[in-house]
Amino acid sequence: MAHIKRHASAQWAGSGKDGTGSLTTQSGVLKDTPYGFNSRFGDGKGTNPEELIAVAHAGCFSMATAFQLSGAGHPPESLHCDAILTMEQVPGGFKIAAVHLVLKATVPGLDNEKFQALAAEAKANCPVSKVLNAEITLDASLDATPL
Repeated sequence: MAHIKRHASAQWAGSGKDGTGSLTTQSGVLKDTPYGFNSRFGDGKGTNPEELIAVAHAGCFSMATAFQLSGAGHPPESLHCDAILTMEQVPGGFKIAAVHLVLKATVPGLDNEKFQALAAEAKANCPVSKVLNAEITLDASLDATPL
């Protein structure tokens, strides 16, 4: 079986609250992208780890759903997923407590019951869902495309 490895790096200087950092990914999509306390815990400019986890989850789940639907003979016309990540303060720090996935799909010729089952399967088995120690919920809606 193939092993896939991806690389990303973080650079940080200064204290936790007043310091600044940057993130770079192997692909170059992020290159010295700023992050810091204000972008993580407020509305400051830059990204943050939780936002990146949320987008990774939305992307992973969308692709997993496309594979599930296609494998069942119903390739999607379009999938749009929002991932809403909730971080909570707990004793000793913070934790990612939950991710709520909101999927809107256009899939011709598929009934809602089968769609819900395939979306649930994708949620349970996408690699990002499997790695998160958080409650993962799903609200999936199917466009009422005629059968």
